[in-house]
Amino acid sequence: TAFKPRNLATTIPPTVVFQPEISPFVKLFTKRSQLRSAPTPEEYAAAPWWERVVFDGGEKIVRDGKGQVQWSGYPSRFMNSLIIAITSTVLAVGMGTFTAYGFSRFKVKGEADLLFFILSTRMLPPVVVAIPMFLMYRAVGLNDTHVGLIILYTAFNLSFSVWLMKGFMDEIPKEYEEAALVDGYTRMEAFFKIVLPEAATGIAATAVFCFITAWNEYAFALIMTNRRAQTAPPFIPSQVGSGLPDWTVIAAGTFLFLLPVAIFTFLLRNHLLRGMSFGAIRK
Repeated sequence: TAFKPRNLATTIPPTVVFQPEISPFVKLFTKRSQLRSAPTPEEYAAAPWWERVVFDGGEKIVRDGKGQVQWSGYPSRFMNSLIIAITSTVLAVGMGTFTAYGFSRFKVKGEADLLFFILSTRMLPPVVVAIPMFLMYRAVGLNDTHVGLIILYTAFNLSFSVWLMKGFMDEIPKEYEEAALVDGYTRMEAFFKIVLPEAATGIAATAVFCFITAWNEYAFALIMTNRRAQTAPPFIPSQVGSGLPDWTVIAAGTFLFLLPVAIFTFLLRNHLLRGMSFGAIRK
C-alpha cells in the first residue's frame, strides 16, 4: 500500500507524541508538591533542567532566606490575581446572564442598538483608555486597589458575557418557562429552577473565557497597580530587570501562573465542550 504521512499520526501512540512535552511540567508539579531540604551542589549539578527550576526557582520565588513564605513578593501577587480574576468573573457572568435573559425573553425598545452599544465596548483596545482611567482612578482613590481592577475587568468582560449568554438563552425553549408559570411558579422561580440549570453549560463556557481574560490581563494591571494590588502578569516580567535575569525564578513563577487556568478549564471541560456546541444543530 502507498505510504500516507498523515495516517502516521494515528498509528503512533499518543504518549510517544505528548509525553516529551508534558513530562517536564508533570515533574515540576510532583516535585514542587513535596517538601524537601535544599539539594547538595552535586545533586543540583546532576539534576535535569526542570528539577533545577524547582530546586532553585521554586524556593526563591516562594520563600525567603529563612524558609518563610515571602508575601511581599510572588505569593501576594498570585493571590491578588486569584481574588481579582475570580471576583470579576463571578460578577461579569452573573450580570451578563441576567442581562441576556432580559434581552432574550422580553421586548426591549431599541434592542439591536443596545446590543450593538454593548458590543462596541470591546472594539476599543483597553490600552487606549488606560491613561484616562488612570487619571479618573487617581482622583477617586482606586489606584492600586483590588476593587479598581475588579471593576475594570468586570466591565471589560461584561459585553462578551452578555452576547455569549444571549445566544445560549435564545436556544432554551420558552415553553419550559410558560409551563412553570402555569404551575404557579413566579418569573424569578422559573428563572432559577428552569432556565438557569438549562443554561449551565453556557455559563461554564462563559466563565472559562472571562476568567482567562481577567487572569492574563497585563496592560491595566501594569498601569493601575504598584504593589498592594499588583497581579502576577506584570510582576513576572519585572523580575528580568537590568542585570542578569534569574530564569529559574521566572520559569517557576510562569509555571505556577499556568496552574489555575489549567485546573479551572479541566474541571469544566465537559461543560465547556457542550457549551461550545450548544445550539449548533438546528431543526
